[in-house]
Amino acid sequence: MIGAKDLSFNFKQIPHAILPFGMAVNSVESIRKLCLGFSHATEQVQWGYDLVFKIGGRMFAITPLEPAPVFLTFKATEESFAELTERPGIIPAPYLARAKWVAMENADALSPQELACLLRLSYDLVLAKLPKRAREKLAASKPQRKSSARKPSRRRK
Repeated sequence: MIGAKDLSFNFKQIPHAILPFGMAVNSVESIRKLCLGFSHATEQVQWGYDLVFKIGGRMFAITPLEPAPVFLTFKATEESFAELTERPGIIPAPYLARAKWVAMENADALSPQELACLLRLSYDLVLAKLPKRAREKLAASKPQRKSSARKPSRRRK
């Protein structure tokens, strides 16, 4: 298992297979599809209208479901936080900046490929910070199904 200190932002080192060719990441649905493609990632609506993506119960990305001042919020490394917040359209995330989260003010602030890589990095950062037992439990279990259909449960007599 990699540790949080082993993760650093270099968008060219991350495999380009993360984002299918031609896929735009400029809507809630495309962000949702990308984030739920990560192993064991879940989604939850919190704080009224924010769609929160989590791994092991911890957030790694947030996008509003209604018009808001930011398009997407995600965790970054210390180095990438400093680099990203110097770019136009990217600000320190309100309430989360002290934990090195950034917020995109619009969908065009980053290229789709770079955004996909940064979302994966955010996921990896949060996963690496989970307690060892939680990481082991996730590694031992099968990834959750994407559909909401469940197998019928058996009753014990």
